[in-house]
Amino acid sequence: MSPAPSSVVPGRTVLVRVPATSANLGPGFDTLGLALSVYDELRVTALPAGRLQIEVTGPGADQVPRDGSNLVVRAMAYAFEAVGRRMPGVGLSTRIVIPHGRGLGSSGAAVVAGLLAAQGLLAGDVEFGPSLLLRLATELEGHPDNVAPALFGGLTIAWLDETGPQYKKLLVHRGVSPLVFVPESTMPTSVSRTLAPLQVPREDAVFNVSRSALLIAALTQSPELLLAATDDKLHQNYRAQAMPETDKLVRALRQEGFAAVLSGAGPSVLVLADGPGRRVEAARLAASVTDTPWEALMLAVDVKGATVRDYTEDASQHPSHVT
Repeated sequence: MSPAPSSVVPGRTVLVRVPATSANLGPGFDTLGLALSVYDELRVTALPAGRLQIEVTGPGADQVPRDGSNLVVRAMAYAFEAVGRRMPGVGLSTRIVIPHGRGLGSSGAAVVAGLLAAQGLLAGDVEFGPSLLLRLATELEGHPDNVAPALFGGLTIAWLDETGPQYKKLLVHRGVSPLVFVPESTMPTSVSRTLAPLQVPREDAVFNVSRSALLIAALTQSPELLLAATDDKLHQNYRAQAMPETDKLVRALRQEGFAAVLSGAGPSVLVLADGPGRRVEAARLAASVTDTPWEALMLAVDVKGATVRDYTEDASQHPSHVT
């Protein structure tokens, strides 16, 4: 069955905002994710069928495709096909802020941005519920640990069952203060994932189960437990060989009592400090223990997740949030 004609009038414009994310958080491999207050922002305009215009600015813009292989455009097309609508032409203008290839969920953010753009353009014709958005995002990204916090904000637990991807959003204790150290180097997630073994000793699996459970308590109730709760034996030690400077920084920080972990697949380092003052101490330590330049980002936990709003006529309308 061919898709129904597009109900999107050329000229309709939406604004999309998507947060960065950090997955795993140490022991929560492919399960836990945290939304962070760094955002990619996009303006998407419906054009006559067949037209495609892409404008990208910001760090790494030169590496972003300007054709149909663009991940945002691919996600839009996937969403339109999933709901049986023909996609219009697309005018995409985006400013990149989330660093690419550094473990902060840039590909997941692009997928979510495309889905939210489709949701916004089809508003009034097709309803995209949270379950559909998560399913489509997971199908495109491969796993839900980054796309769930990007969509819904906060701390998310994501899992798969016989009906598809599921998630639970939790509020993070206000004493938790994220700090991310971002290096100049990149590490493709596809490469980093090959370094984690397919099988691990039983005692290592039990170790991570205990730490993952403890991490939920630490992030939501007891930040003083973050150092113990972020210990890991499933993936970080195996990936260390490919990221020696990252490993050096993580070990130095943890030795001084900071809950430092690999952010996603790396090479960025996430510190879950138990207060703003501790972040400053961590930044000073990082500057003294490694020759690699690290950009220190003092962040907050994003609690809203991705947003989309109609920009066609009134740019002052309130955002509609994914719930």
